[in-house]
Amino acid sequence: MRGMLFWGALPFVVPQALYVRMIAPRFPPAAGPTFGSSGRGRPLRLIGIGDSIIAGVGAGRLRDALIGQTARALAANLQARVRWSALGRNGANSRIVLQQLLPELPPDRADVFVVSVGVNDVTSLTRLADWKKNVDQLLRSLRAHSPHSFIAVAGLPPLHEFPLLPEPLRVILGMRARTLDEMLRDVVVAADNSIFIDLDFDASPEKFADDGYHPSVYGYREYGETMARRIAAALAGNR
Repeated sequence: MRGMLFWGALPFVVPQALYVRMIAPRFPPAAGPTFGSSGRGRPLRLIGIGDSIIAGVGAGRLRDALIGQTARALAANLQARVRWSALGRNGANSRIVLQQLLPELPPDRADVFVVSVGVNDVTSLTRLADWKKNVDQLLRSLRAHSPHSFIAVAGLPPLHEFPLLPEPLRVILGMRARTLDEMLRDVVVAADNSIFIDLDFDASPEKFADDGYHPSVYGYREYGETMARRIAAALAGNR
């Protein structure tokens, strides 16, 4: 039913979507090194891969975006020295992550992967069958790269609450995002040593960058701390 509503309403919001794309601010990926370390203690290797959230769009420096914030909080939670790296691309959907980013993974095996993908699959109209196949293949490929790794997958954000998006576009995109989010959850839950971390938050203005679309440093910090707590608890449960 949700799919029928989405495709039926889509032609009516295409002009609005094109207008938003034309006027939306274009923020670059976060500056600074794409790698770093946080904390002291036993070594832990963290690799982030995915879209603009991994690239840190909305933050000034990558260390203040999702991967840097997660690494900092994870180091405190686990009393560990977390070496992190981020492999993200603004605008990347699941196909681009599979075909272009996966081959760029560093050779060192990861202890933990953080994955963010899906918003651009909503806006690029990825078919549900392709979405499911792509995320399944992504998890399998990460497992092949680092067989003993733990994979944390970020859920899709609530597009229906994004300040940049006007009505009714935000409702239509939010509907599609929820569909992809539910399918993503099912794929992750069925995978070994993987956890789905939903992105369910109070969409207050301070959590968004000035473009009204990407997280602010405050938003990244809040979600990074949540992600670190969930990862630390899952790792403790696997011991």
